[in-house]
Amino acid sequence: MDVYGLCLGGNVFGWTIDREQSFAVLDAYVEAGGNFIDTADTYMRPNQGISETIIGEWMAARGNRDQLVIATKVGSDGGLSAENILSRVDASLRRLQTDRIDLYYAHKDVGDVPVEETVRAFDQTVRDGKVLHVAASNVPPERLVRSLELAEREGLARYEWLQPHYNLVEREGYERDYAPIVERFGLQVAPYYALASGFLTGKYQPGDTGGDSPRAERALSYMDERGERVLAALNDVAAVRGAAVAAVAVSWLLAKPGVVSPIASARTPEQLAQILPIELSDDDITRLDEASA
Repeated sequence: MDVYGLCLGGNVFGWTIDREQSFAVLDAYVEAGGNFIDTADTYMRPNQGISETIIGEWMAARGNRDQLVIATKVGSDGGLSAENILSRVDASLRRLQTDRIDLYYAHKDVGDVPVEETVRAFDQTVRDGKVLHVAASNVPPERLVRSLELAEREGLARYEWLQPHYNLVEREGYERDYAPIVERFGLQVAPYYALASGFLTGKYQPGDTGGDSPRAERALSYMDERGERVLAALNDVAAVRGAAVAAVAVSWLLAKPGVVSPIASARTPEQLAQILPIELSDDDITRLDEASA
């Protein structure tokens, strides 16, 4: 799939912004050259499915479905049994008002369903023409490898993309456990929480309380010595590049092996403009690597 270097996260649609505001952000994203939109069947609790519904209504209104790559997920609610996958894919298709999902993720694998059952169910969605490609998000490394090996051995649709938790202040888990799997199997990577719940946007500085943002508590949990070091490096690189801090954080991810399109969300077109990727130099990347080590 040919996708833009920033995947627009749909978790804010119907949660922190309403339908009209969501349409404005989606329009601005497409106008900027974007084509890759990420959502899930549980976005956003408790009003599950609202994000898919808004995206579906927007695509119908704009008539642009064929120009987009739509990713959604299953398994956060109800698990990764064959029954749950095969019923929920139809519900997602209805909400999205489309005949196919471009990229269908296993959202969360808690190990209660045999790997073979899950892999075969995803394969069935592809054989039925409802899904073009399958992918994995929160799947433990050992089960991810077993799933990939099984699919290759049996000639089944395999996970082609990985959506891990990965950013400048969350590196160890991905780089230790998942990067070797990405290299071995040639997976494409779309990291979630690319901006660490807003911590990497420049919005928060030492001494901040976070105000009334629903993500403030999580973001400020990164405000330790290392977090302050990362913010300082981001500020320095952003100043040199004449760019937004968030754009630098997204672009650092894009420089990592296998990473194709980091995921970030925006509540306004103005916020969106601040997260569009830019070109970083090798020195910029080294500066950020060292600050976040």
